[in-house]
Amino acid sequence: MDEALILARIQFAFTIMFHYLFPQLTMGLSLLILIFKVLFLRTKKLSYNHGAKFWSRIFAVNFAMGVVTGIPMEFQFGTNWARFSVFAGGIVGHTLAMEGLFAFFTESAFLGLFLFGERRLGQAVHFLSALMIFLGSWLSGYLIIITNAWMQHPVGHIQEGEVLQLASFWELLTNPWAIWQYLHNMVGSVITASTVVAGTGAYYCLAHKQEAYGRLFLRIGVIVGFISSVLIIFPTGDMQGKNVARYQPATLAAMEGLFETSKAADMVLIGQPDMERLTIDNPIPIPGILSVLTYTRWNAEVKGLDAFPRHLWPTNIPLLYYSYHIMVGIGTILLGIFTFSVFLLIRKRLSDVRWVLWALMLAIPFPYIANTAGWMTAELGRQPWLIYGIMKTADGVSPLVSAGNSLFTLMGFMGMYALLSLLLVFVLAREINLGPEHSVHPES
Repeated sequence: MDEALILARIQFAFTIMFHYLFPQLTMGLSLLILIFKVLFLRTKKLSYNHGAKFWSRIFAVNFAMGVVTGIPMEFQFGTNWARFSVFAGGIVGHTLAMEGLFAFFTESAFLGLFLFGERRLGQAVHFLSALMIFLGSWLSGYLIIITNAWMQHPVGHIQEGEVLQLASFWELLTNPWAIWQYLHNMVGSVITASTVVAGTGAYYCLAHKQEAYGRLFLRIGVIVGFISSVLIIFPTGDMQGKNVARYQPATLAAMEGLFETSKAADMVLIGQPDMERLTIDNPIPIPGILSVLTYTRWNAEVKGLDAFPRHLWPTNIPLLYYSYHIMVGIGTILLGIFTFSVFLLIRKRLSDVRWVLWALMLAIPFPYIANTAGWMTAELGRQPWLIYGIMKTADGVSPLVSAGNSLFTLMGFMGMYALLSLLLVFVLAREINLGPEHSVHPES
């Protein structure tokens, strides 16, 4: 593979993976902030309102980091991926522009009102601001997912000469790939936010500081986390898996390590793909389950990689396989943690069982890893296509950007993001250490 292409791909992968650390928290946190605000309006308990304002400050810091890290990523469409931009700009330009013009500005404007406007504007407008932050962030997510879904399953376009043009905007917005991908992605972001909220509550209880808020954050975090951990598996994960089986069957075979077409196909829980012998080493299979999950029939035939030409196989099958299994494995672990936490919560023992509190606190990185692995699964599964079935990745790179230019800017991004990470850790540690009580006023 051409060195310039490899570095262009590495640069985009690095910038987008780092960038997505922040939207996945803000999108999920917008829902939790809205829940805190609704509970305050229903119960009039000030702790809910103080919790909403505390998490809005965490939201603001992550939102700012998301903006800063998202801008360089957008510019890469015109620098490193100019051929793709020329060819498909008539499609992806619509959704990316709408995301910036409508969703981003809605989110940022109402975030300012929520942070600074409660006393002057009153509770009704403060609640409306929380609602609009939620709608803006989730609309932003949908418009970005629509863009990616079109690259996974292109619909609603025609080719005019050397470029693609939009033929049906409605078809683009209702892409069957996008609906379940969006729901799966957003539930994943709620899991991230729930884990952060519950883990922070666990920290307060373990440290014996602001324990009332610690118990509050634990209660809201584990309840929402349990619900979202179920939804991430069924129906959203199940239906997205069926989408992959329908539209990208070679990708499904690579994800599952299925090298040979078979009926009553096994699902491999653990194993290592051997690309020389085209087998799975040391497998732990569950007989017939892959056929049931994919086609809801025990004896259904599932196509293996042997059913497709070798040049249409995903280009890095081991990494795709491991990414998928890491995502599923961590999702299962989180479901177990949240299920047991809800059990203890019902018995009113959650804040007293220290090892569970430690588990919740130490689990904070888990959804970040799982979401990153999930996106790696989606993007690795599409390769070697940039636009599935239409444009190869190698054909979308800019012809005049050298490997040296990409390497230089990649090193610059790494250095800049390392400094931003240190600043972020300092600010978030300070906010969490101060806690919700720091901004409590007698009249609030």
